[in-house]
Amino acid sequence: MNHLPPRADVRTDPAALAAASDLLRALAAPARIAIVMLLAQSPRCVHQLVDELGLNQPQVSQHLRVLRDLGVVDGRRRGREVEYALADDHIAHIATDAIVHACERIGQAPRATAS
Repeated sequence: MNHLPPRADVRTDPAALAAASDLLRALAAPARIAIVMLLAQSPRCVHQLVDELGLNQPQVSQHLRVLRDLGVVDGRRRGREVEYALADDHIAHIATDAIVHACERIGQAPRATAS
């Protein structure tokens, strides 16, 4: 199935290329890739991400802001907390492909994570 818009020049369209560049820039930090991978498993609140990533709350919140501002994650209020989820599954595929490719380049198989 082709997920590209019906325009023939989408791969060289300056607006599409700028949007793709913004997305890749959002994923350019290891912590943000880790957040994407965790959210691909299930939605999480900030405190859960803090516990799983070993980062402090301001760091996680700052990374989430970058991801939210670029439409990578959505936040929904759940009582006093905000639960974050990926905006769509494409993001997880991009991050997974990047990890697999990086591991191939360094001659290391990616480790499976417990679900």
